[in-house]
Amino acid sequence: MQHDDVVWSVINKTFCSHKVQTKSQRFCRNEYNLTGLCTRSSCPLANSQYATVREEKGIVYLYMKTAERAHFPSKTWEKVKLSRNFEKAIHQINENLLYWQGFIKQKCKQRFVKITQYLIRMRKLKLRRQKLLVPLQRKIERRERRREEKALVAARIDEGIEKTLLDRLKKGVYEDLYNIPQTAFEDALKENEVESEMEDEDEVEEEKEIEMDKEVEAELQKEFIEYNSDMDDDSDADSDSGQREKVDLDSSFESETSDIEDIAGPSTTKETISKEKSLKRKKPHVEIEYEYETEKPSKVKA
Repeated sequence: MQHDDVVWSVINKTFCSHKVQTKSQRFCRNEYNLTGLCTRSSCPLANSQYATVREEKGIVYLYMKTAERAHFPSKTWEKVKLSRNFEKAIHQINENLLYWQGFIKQKCKQRFVKITQYLIRMRKLKLRRQKLLVPLQRKIERRERRREEKALVAARIDEGIEKTLLDRLKKGVYEDLYNIPQTAFEDALKENEVESEMEDEDEVEEEKEIEMDKEVEAELQKEFIEYNSDMDDDSDADSDSGQREKVDLDSSFESETSDIEDIAGPSTTKETISKEKSLKRKKPHVEIEYEYETEKPSKVKA
């Protein structure tokens, strides 16, 4: 049989694996403890009739222990699932702990309230937009950087060794010493020759393109100079012809006025004389202007 007073005297005065001693008070680390304190009323080992509330994966359960099931360790705790509705859950606790101590009943309700509060907060935080914190693995990054540097150094050394071996093969150092099939070496030599030829061809093509660009620029400059000289000659000829036309018109007008005076004679009235004077004053002057729009050809950049 279980004797609660004997168990508590052992736990209180001697050793307990769940007990934690601090400067102010003692705490209990047992998962079925109702308050978390190491006291006579809240110790799950020293009380044959005991109840607590626990949460497992978002679901709240009421655990109850009675003295009748003490000889079955696997059936010591009876488990009752509590409703998500707060009022219904409180009603379930009152029904199951109807004739139990008031201390256990009160502490179970307080524990249930705290669990429901932190579950609500958890749901709100989960629905809220959260930031994902990604840790930076500095050690792994440094290690990979060092390996890359070593690999580059090793690759340069390998290339240098290949070049020296190819040079010795060209000179014929290994012909008498080793009977090695030279197919691989010949392939490597051919690849080097092909690469050098391709580089030479690229350089020749670039030089040809540069020469072509220079020739095109020279031809464009010549055409531009010839076009400017032709335009200057045309402008001089047009100015001479315009002056000649002005002189011819003035002379023809003066001859016409003289003919009119001869025909009229001395019988001309004052009106005719005034008209003639006005005509002499207002001589028609014809000016022929030639405008040339010279557009310089834009240089073509090759």
